[in-house]
Amino acid sequence: MTGWWRSHSVRVQLTLWYVAAMTLVLAVYAGAILAYVSRSASQLLNQQLRSDFQWATVMVEQTPEGGVTWNGEEAIEEHPWLQVWGADGKLLFRNGVALGQPDVGLDLPNLPDDATVSVATGDGVPLRVLSRRGEIAGNPVVIQVGRSEQAMREQIRTVALILLLGLPVAVATAGIGGYVLARRALAPIERMTERAETITAERLSDRLPVSNPDNEMGRLATMFNATLARLEESFEQMRRFTADVSHELRTPLTAIRSVGEVGLRGRRDEAGYRTVIGSMLEEVDRLAGLVDRLLTLSRADTGVTTRSIEPVVLKELAERVVGDLAVLAEEKSQQVVVEAHGSPRGLGDRLMVRQALINLVDNAIKFAPAGSAIVIRVGESAADATVDVIDRGPGIPAAAREHIFDRFFRASSAPADVVGTGLGLSIAKSAVETSGGTLTLEHTDEHGSTFRIRLPRG
Repeated sequence: MTGWWRSHSVRVQLTLWYVAAMTLVLAVYAGAILAYVSRSASQLLNQQLRSDFQWATVMVEQTPEGGVTWNGEEAIEEHPWLQVWGADGKLLFRNGVALGQPDVGLDLPNLPDDATVSVATGDGVPLRVLSRRGEIAGNPVVIQVGRSEQAMREQIRTVALILLLGLPVAVATAGIGGYVLARRALAPIERMTERAETITAERLSDRLPVSNPDNEMGRLATMFNATLARLEESFEQMRRFTADVSHELRTPLTAIRSVGEVGLRGRRDEAGYRTVIGSMLEEVDRLAGLVDRLLTLSRADTGVTTRSIEPVVLKELAERVVGDLAVLAEEKSQQVVVEAHGSPRGLGDRLMVRQALINLVDNAIKFAPAGSAIVIRVGESAADATVDVIDRGPGIPAAAREHIFDRFFRASSAPADVVGTGLGLSIAKSAVETSGGTLTLEHTDEHGSTFRIRLPRG
């Protein structure tokens, strides 16, 4: 059953659900109508019996001999079934209609003072009888009037037949209407499906049609279009990343090949070969460093990097980073200073935060002019701990500020003598975010730049 249900389209499933619901509603409605008609017909028949009783009370007369007669005997045959009983249980009168019907007895001792209605089945159509006490010339009697239920039952059968024949027609109409409505409601999905089948990796700029952005289908299409936009951006970034990686890898490989070919062109002494091999090893080191940086970014993207979150004394960490990079700063006669108020602690992975800070300081040393000072300022606020790296470099152009954390991005204004791959800030940002913090460019102008690391307070 489940397999059969799943083999049908959503349109057919919606139609079947709609038909089932309409069948149930119409069946309940038909049952309620039939019950109402039956009750109304029964009440109408009882009302007619009460009217017949009033008529019989007016028409009854007592004969001089003490018997009972009816005024207007010639019209009796046109009236319902009539019987009159004496107080002693003796039948005093029965009209012509009653003579043609089965005898209806009377339980006089148990007869209540109010009117009572009973049904006599007999061999024919059930007869509904109203029995009630009355008086004729001061003598107590029991008057019974009755009517056949045949007309009432035929009316109920007619209504039931109409409802029974009309139910399939109504259900069929509802099914057709439900199918049309389901088809119209799902038409936007069909159009989106047809368009989605044409979207490939080469056509990620295409978008799904949005007929009405305010309804459920429109919001679904809008969400998919947003997903396609992000996917297109990711593919574009991947293409740029692949091209940049290819370019960066090609440069040291080409250098290694060129140096090797030059070394093989003629015979050299030991010092000459050592020089050639040394040049090749420098390019190998550069290539290995690039691969290590790419591996670090890849692990950060896939979440493979393991984290060890712990309180980190940021002042001590900054001082160790200064010690590691002191040689690079001395080559440019630069001074790296640590400024701290107190001993702020931040929650993060010590190795990740250290890697980020090393990349920021190394970047500042590269771009800051010789003889300038680089400040590492450690502080804290009520919510987090901060580490600012402040340099006195040329600043970052406005057009490049949105892309400084992109991989392989290097501003066009970067000095030609500065060697780099454009991965330092990307790796720093990934390392800080892996530790649960943020890295932002707080300030930049022609007098320098300030990068800030924010970590939760430890």
